[in-house]
Order: sequence, then structure tokens, then C-alpha cells
Amino acid sequence: MSNSQQWQDFTYTSNDGLRLAGRKYGWQHRDRLAVLCLAGLTRNSADFHELALYLANHEKNPRRVLCLDYRGRGKSQYDKNWKNYNPLVEAGDVIDGLIAAGLDHVAIVGTSRGGMIALALAAMRPGLMKAVVFNDIGPEIDGPGLVRIKNYIEHAKDPGSWPQAVEMLREVSAKQFPNWDDEELDRQARLIYAEKGGKIVRRYDKGMMKSLSSINLDEPLPTYWPQFEGLKKLPLLLIRGENSDLLSLETVERMKKVQPTMEVVTSRHEGHAPNLGAGVLPEKIARFLSAADKMHR
Repeated sequence: MSNSQQWQDFTYTSNDGLRLAGRKYGWQHRDRLAVLCLAGLTRNSADFHELALYLANHEKNPRRVLCLDYRGRGKSQYDKNWKNYNPLVEAGDVIDGLIAAGLDHVAIVGTSRGGMIALALAAMRPGLMKAVVFNDIGPEIDGPGLVRIKNYIEHAKDPGSWPQAVEMLREVSAKQFPNWDDEELDRQARLIYAEKGGKIVRRYDKGMMKSLSSINLDEPLPTYWPQFEGLKKLPLLLIRGENSDLLSLETVERMKKVQPTMEVVTSRHEGHAPNLGAGVLPEKIARFLSAADKMHR
């Protein structure tokens, strides 16, 4: 185990032979619905560390938590073909990961790209999910947020030092996360970058920029409403950052019309995407999952 027995490294092989990675928490807890955590576009399993610890060590309802690194992120192998950095291929990797972990059914916590993969799985393996937490993502992506993320990743540079990484992050996150202090900025920077050979480098394949560059913003963005319709019988929790520019309030209202019982939580003073391991969010997610347990039995 790693980090003083808090979690286990998890490795498996994708259908096309890539070595993929992740983390397992609380694997001794077998009597409750397991949770699968899926990160944002360029992020990785470490994003969920605090939430995973909370859920795996919950006083009343401890449970297994599996966090995955998509291909080209975190500790997973990079793909030589950048076109494979897309939600459908990554959804296939997720299925492979669940099989390797021995999980038949899960609740998914999906941040941004992770929520899109959950929607893909709704079409590919509709019986797999028993509950879904969407973190600042829905069936429709708001254009300004995508433009911001696209510009950020396409123009991103590796910092020369950790203080420079913090300052770079401060500059790009000020509007979305005005309350981040130096400590939180440093924590976030160390989730985005790693130190290798004396250099600070991104924890994702730069080839991913090509997949973003291929998006034509002059054309309507694809939507996933039919896939979301497929989830309307499941317990759903939607967390939206108050300052989000990726998930509009109009999309939230439409989601509630499709699934009237969906719980919506607004994370104050946060944008895209809220930190699920801080404040009241871990306990809100734990309560939601406990209610899903009863429906699953």
C-alpha cells in the first residue's frame, strides 16, 4: 500500500495493450456499493484523494473507491495515437478497469470529462451504473468554458519552478476560484505537474492538445441528451460551481426536467470544477451514496 496504508496502486491493461493505472481505497469494505471516480480532461486519480479517503473511512458507511488514470494521464501509459484521447475510447478503458478490479456495479463520481464518460457508459453498459454524481458537467457544454480550457491547454507551458507554477495557476484561476490561497494553489499545482529529472512537467501527454485543436468551435458542439435520458431512473447528484462557465444554469434546469428527483448542489465561490474533497461536499456525496445503497439492495 501507499501513503501509510491509505490506498493501493492499481494497474491493468487496456483492450489495445496500454498499461493503465489508478488507485484503490478501502478495498476491505465489500457490503456497500463501490464508487468509481473519473477525473477531468487532463487530471488524474490523485484529484480524488481526499474524497476517496473520506468515503473509504466513513464512520457509518465505509466503501470501496476506485480512481482511474485515463490513458495519457497520471501514471498511465501514453498513447502514440492522439486520436484515441476521446471519451469513447476512454469509456472502453474504464470498462476494462472495472473488470480488472472485479466490480460489476458502481456509483460513478465524474468530474467534467469523467461525467462525459459516464454518459458514454450509459449507452455502452447501461446496467453498470447504479448512481451518478456529476461534478460541473452535463449533457451540454457551454461554449465559453470550452474555449477557456482549449486556450489554456494549447498555450500551457511547463513552469521553471514550483513558485512559478503557483503564479501561473493563480493567473488562470482567479475568476473561477477567487478564494484559493497560496496553500491551495500549491496543492493544485502539484496535482497538475510532477517533478521529473529536476524539471517540472505536466502529468499528462502533450499530444492531448491535438485532440482539442481538432474541435471546430464554429460548429455546434455535440450534446448528450439521449444518453442522459438513459440515466433518468438512477439516483443523480449534480454539483455545480457557482462561477462555472462550462455548465450553464439553463442546462441544469433542463437536466432537472428530465430527472426531477436529481439533487443539485451549488459550490459557492468555485468555478469549473469544484474540489469534491473540501468543505461540505464529501459528506453530501456520502449521504447521497448511502441513499443509493438502499435502492441498490
